[in-house]
Amino acid sequence: MTAALNKKVLCFIDEYGTAGEAAFALGAVLVHARDAGRVDRRFTGLLEPNANEIHAVNLDDGYLQGLLTRFGAEAPADRLVMINQKIGARAGSGPIIYAQALVETVKIGLKRFQKDVLGRETIGNVEVIVDHNHHNDHDDFRREIERSQGHDGRFKGVNRVVTLDSAASRLLQLADVVAYARKWVDDGSYGAKALRDQFGIQTP
Repeated sequence: MTAALNKKVLCFIDEYGTAGEAAFALGAVLVHARDAGRVDRRFTGLLEPNANEIHAVNLDDGYLQGLLTRFGAEAPADRLVMINQKIGARAGSGPIIYAQALVETVKIGLKRFQKDVLGRETIGNVEVIVDHNHHNDHDDFRREIERSQGHDGRFKGVNRVVTLDSAASRLLQLADVVAYARKWVDDGSYGAKALRDQFGIQTP
């Protein structure tokens, strides 16, 4: 008998750096669709009342680290997975590198979500929301995503990948901060264990 499909899972993706360059990394925030509003409110509640869109590169590292510490203390850890995936320098076109990086990151995130949150052997019914940029608004990106949806392991559980301006989503802005945390690993401020213990961010 086929196992019942899990409830919808949302995966929010944003980047640090530029596809193809050494500093390139992706941040992912995975949550059940039914819990997304609650997680959004927890994160928003930690910001200044008049805060507009959050861009990590424009903010002080100390402020961001404090923000992530407070969020980690309040967020429902058993309902949320945050991933920081180092991609690094790769040869090829930006849209294809970005698509391949997204597929890799989503698959890792889904494996962790499947184990830590769902507690089951299968996962599907996934929607990926990625911050809109010139690399993921390209036919080569879309073709690579469609190919992976048909053939690439856990990514076959992704129903669709949509791009969205991060100004419209606090959870995309959270994914931006998660991606930016790679800077602290690269400069030696934090190790992978410290990112997980202090902020709840997993680094495969």
